Amino acid sequence: MPAFLTDIGTLRGIGTAVVFIAFVAVVLWAYSSKRKSSFDEAANLPFADEADSASQQDQKAGDDKP
Repeated sequence: MPAFLTDIGTLRGIGTAVVFIAFVAVVLWAYSSKRKSSFDEAANLPFADEADSASQQDQKAGDDKP
């Protein structure tokens, strides 16, 4: 192993730089305008599930009537 990598401070500095670069990459990905439509669709998924379950309950209620 090279001598400059044996110092624990250097290893911690490299680790910090790698994590910081990964963080910046995730932030850029999350706020990218290309992803907006996908995130908007994902944000509405809980509401779509409620609409499906409400329509299923309406159908079940209709089946119970004589």
